[in-house]
Amino acid sequence: MTSSSSPVPAPNLGGYGKARAYNGYRSYQYLVAGDDYRVFELAAELDRVPSAAVSTSADQEARVRSLLAGGPVISLHDHPSVMPTNIDELFEYRRHGRDATGYLGLSRSGLDAIFDNLADGEGQITSLCGWKWDDTLVDLGMRLCDFAHQDFITVIRRFEDFEAARARGQLGVVLAIESAAPIENELDRLDILYGFGIRSIGVTYSEANLLGSGLSEPTDGGLTTFGRRAVKRMNQLGILIDCSHAGDRTTLDVVEASSTPVSISHAGARSIWPTARMKPDDVIRACAESGGVIGIEAAPHTTLSRSDRRHSVDSYMAHFEYCAELVGIDHVAFGPDTLFGDHVGLHRVMSERFGAQLAEPPFPVDRVPWVEGLENPGETFPNIVRWLVVHGYSDNDIGQVIGGNVLRLVERAWSPSGGR
Repeated sequence: MTSSSSPVPAPNLGGYGKARAYNGYRSYQYLVAGDDYRVFELAAELDRVPSAAVSTSADQEARVRSLLAGGPVISLHDHPSVMPTNIDELFEYRRHGRDATGYLGLSRSGLDAIFDNLADGEGQITSLCGWKWDDTLVDLGMRLCDFAHQDFITVIRRFEDFEAARARGQLGVVLAIESAAPIENELDRLDILYGFGIRSIGVTYSEANLLGSGLSEPTDGGLTTFGRRAVKRMNQLGILIDCSHAGDRTTLDVVEASSTPVSISHAGARSIWPTARMKPDDVIRACAESGGVIGIEAAPHTTLSRSDRRHSVDSYMAHFEYCAELVGIDHVAFGPDTLFGDHVGLHRVMSERFGAQLAEPPFPVDRVPWVEGLENPGETFPNIVRWLVVHGYSDNDIGQVIGGNVLRLVERAWSPSGGR
């Protein structure tokens, strides 16, 4: 069996023209695997499956590399953790609280920064239900401990850290959680999370919590009184508010209540694929009118379309083009929501654990074992840029959607003077 601490040769540095500090570090290698923690065989970070790159000519590929090298290139939403090879071991793996970070895969990604959404609701150390306060702190603290023992990744806490990380040849990580459920009714827990480095928080994760309704609820009661207090506190602290998994009315209420722009970090257009996971036009417009950004989602079987029911880069980019036409290219980015490992299998074990099946698609779909070209955080942005180059987008527009728009959003959301 292998683990995240298995020594590997240092990779060739400078992928996509970027000088990188990565020297081959693997998670928790400062400990003795098997003695200090349980070893799980982990998925390959490179070439786990034969996921093909978007086809380009030699000249186009040179332009792709130039755009990635120029940056900034920022993922608005991902989970750069490495899953067990046997995905059925997921919850046992997560129970030990030692998520491995995909350093090797990230070193080849072309990214300058990534919003790391940790273990999501899968952090189930003390409870089968997830989203517990203690488990969230374990997940966060363990990640920070691992980061403290290496030099490739640096945690982004201030806006200025984005450029500082690039200058040092490091990959910036913005720590985020997808639901405010762990704060329960304790407003000051937002301050604690900020102190630990959290800079983006989802209002809800599909199910309702004390702040508002999630997108899976049969009715949406909107933002609660406590939710409005939480929005105000996040504005005061400088935390970006994410509405990806919130209900439609709750999202509109958040936009109205927030003094700073909000994000929909990973979703798509309901007009293209009519599921609750996608956002309707009025919600996308409201987000953009706040100064916010929608990041396009790539998790398996999400961003399809009526005309393209096999999930691929093309069906994914149909959502990008629709949103860009709807609200302008300055309000669209990419939040692929990928990971290192079997994402389709993860959806299966999550649905089995929580006793609910994934929502049936509105039309028959061609199920895929992985999303071709968007399989993990190491390959998504090179293929996104390839697609944009092949389809004739200008360097300026590409620069905005792969990073510039996120920087502008963060600068306002994290600043006390960034209000509308």
